[in-house]
Amino acid sequence: MFNNSQEKKLIQGLKKGKEASFKKAYFLYYDHLIGVAKHFNFQLLTPEDFVHETFLKVYEKRKLLKEEVAFDKQLFVICKNLILNHLQREQKVIRLEPSFIKDHPEEESIIEEYQLQKEKLEALIKQLPEQRQKIFILHKINNYSYQEIAEFTQLSTKTIANHIYLANQFISKKVKKA
Repeated sequence: MFNNSQEKKLIQGLKKGKEASFKKAYFLYYDHLIGVAKHFNFQLLTPEDFVHETFLKVYEKRKLLKEEVAFDKQLFVICKNLILNHLQREQKVIRLEPSFIKDHPEEESIIEEYQLQKEKLEALIKQLPEQRQKIFILHKINNYSYQEIAEFTQLSTKTIANHIYLANQFISKKVKKA
C-alpha cells in the first residue's frame, strides 16, 4: 500500500498520536482487517468489533509500534491476537439457556455455587498487595502475556512471573484452608 518511507512516516505519526495518521491507517487497513476477522466464527462479537478493538489497541500501544516492521504486519498480529484471546475466552464460558435452567433446578444451584466461588476469589485477590493484584488481574482475568504486562508496568518479565507465582501461592493456601 505504501513505500517504506510513507509507511515509516505513517508509523511516526501514529506514535505521536496524530489524528490524521489514525484516520489514514483506519481507512487504508479497515477492509483488510475485516477480511481477516471474517475467517473466524464468533458467537458474541462481529468482525467489525475486532477491527475497532485492534485500532484501539494500536492507539493504546502506539509508542510500541516499530518503524522497521511493516505496519500491516503489526496490525495483523494485533488483530489476530485479539481474536485468538477472545475465542479462547469464549470456549471457557459456559452457556446455558434460561429454559434449560428452569427445567433443571440443580443447574441453578450450580450457577449459585459458581457465583459464590467467584466472589470468594475476588475477595482473595483484593487481599493481595496492590501491584501484585493488578498484575494478577491483567494476566489471569484479562489474558495479557507476561511481556505485555512488563511493557505496561515497566517491570521485567521475571518480576511479573514472580508476582503471578506469589499470587497463585497465596490464593492456593487460602483456598486449602477454607
